Amino acid sequence: MPKKGEIIVGLDIGTTKICAIVGEKTDAGIDIVGIGTSVSTGLRKGVVINIDSTVESIKKAVEEAELMAGVEINSVYCGIAGGHIKGFNSHGIVAVKEKEVKDSDLRRVIDAAKAVAIPLDREVIHVIPQEYIIDDQDGIKEPLGMSGVRLEAKVHIVTGAVSSAQNIIKCANRTGLNVSDIVLQQIASSEAVLNNDEKELGVALIDIGGGTTDIAIFSGGSIVHTAVLSLGGNHITNDLAVGLRTPTPDAEKLKINYGCAMTSMIDKDQFVEVQTVGGKRSRTFSKKELSEIIEPRVEEIFSLVQREIIKSGYEDLLASGVVITGGCTLLSGMQELAEMIFDSPVKKGIPKGFGGLLDIVSSPIYATGVGLVLYGSKDEASTKFKIREKNIYNKVKSRMMEWITEIF
Repeated sequence: MPKKGEIIVGLDIGTTKICAIVGEKTDAGIDIVGIGTSVSTGLRKGVVINIDSTVESIKKAVEEAELMAGVEINSVYCGIAGGHIKGFNSHGIVAVKEKEVKDSDLRRVIDAAKAVAIPLDREVIHVIPQEYIIDDQDGIKEPLGMSGVRLEAKVHIVTGAVSSAQNIIKCANRTGLNVSDIVLQQIASSEAVLNNDEKELGVALIDIGGGTTDIAIFSGGSIVHTAVLSLGGNHITNDLAVGLRTPTPDAEKLKINYGCAMTSMIDKDQFVEVQTVGGKRSRTFSKKELSEIIEPRVEEIFSLVQREIIKSGYEDLLASGVVITGGCTLLSGMQELAEMIFDSPVKKGIPKGFGGLLDIVSSPIYATGVGLVLYGSKDEASTKFKIREKNIYNKVKSRMMEWITEIF
């Protein structure tokens, strides 16, 4: 676990923005002490398509965060998203060697659960234990030290494209950063915006970013389903750019300043000036016309999420309802439209569980960045992806030593 005064950095590499958030470990938990953001130009739908542009954006965000926090950043926890992400549940069974569950038994049962055939172009990003079963006694969260003969583990496995994960590591390495871990963005966001009661009762987290909409479903305190849709806030911007025949940067400003996801919430007599392509002259549109372009796209996003929730089979177990987060949820009317489509209580997810720069980072925009810091503060593993990949040898060596110790 990180020691007091230790620095933990979350690097949210998104489609529209790259955000570096610096957290410091204190006696009370985590204090956010620095933040840096830059416009992201090298990603599409959550996947790196231009390494040089992404490296430049990361540099800007990290330098800004270093300046604010007054520290040098060496390693980061990176978020990953994109349509290539796939999640599924798995199950493993082993015999308990000495009739008492030890660390070695837990490792073996997790290894058994993740021993599933996955294509060569994919790799496992997360193996998240949901519950353990000892001799038919289920619902066990901490089996260490318990007596039994047979140990079972139910886990959720998240896989992603090898190339996408490698490109993220490569971009961070080129800026001189080590990558401590790669974390699925909605898992990171859940650390910042969900509490234990919500996870226990059942909740669907929807993180709507620029290029993707990330879904995570929790039930019984564990993650049970993950999915990524290749739709996000950029699609709304593009719809406005095409519908109003205005440049994309102007469409983005219109969306942020005047956008509304529900037409019924707008008065007819509200108008805005819209710049035309080529900058010849501006035209006037009513806010209602803007909303009539935005609403169908937001409705489509929520309808696809609803379909994914139904497909997962957990739609009846979401007693806590739905939590929406991400920059796109700052659009007015999002919460109301979501409640209509999901027919369930909907809450806006604001990052919490930390001290420091509360007034700056208490916004859905920073849910993933703050979540990466909180995830890193709980992560006991040391740096996994270094600039010089010596640690692969060390990992294999330490694992062989463990096996030899177990045998003799």
